[in-house]
Amino acid sequence: CALCASPRRNAAQLCVVETPADLVAVEQSGAYKGMYFVLMGHLSPLDGIGPDEMGVQKLQRLLESESIDEVILATNLTAEGQATADFLGELIRDLKVPVTRLARGLPIGGELEYLDHGTVTQAFEDRKFIV
Repeated sequence: CALCASPRRNAAQLCVVETPADLVAVEQSGAYKGMYFVLMGHLSPLDGIGPDEMGVQKLQRLLESESIDEVILATNLTAEGQATADFLGELIRDLKVPVTRLARGLPIGGELEYLDHGTVTQAFEDRKFIV
């Protein structure tokens, strides 16, 4: 796409998202300046959506042919998004490419008393040292 064709992008980083709308959300944050791969969905065996329907072979060929230093999995925090990230993580690790997943947890401006238990639990599990 025109976005990834820009020489200002970091061609060594690849962010994998589920949909074009997810790409727009990441791009609007201004936090990421690398390349993108849009899956056009997530794994959903009950709906007949498997790796072939998401273009996983195209992603694999891209990773085998390009010099990528990191793949960032930015799938949604749903059961399907997590299953997709787990599947892709295994595939990408087998290709010997470092793979990361976006952090999960507390939203900026969020108040603990209004958050669901799963979000609070994930925030505790993904906590980082600050000193």
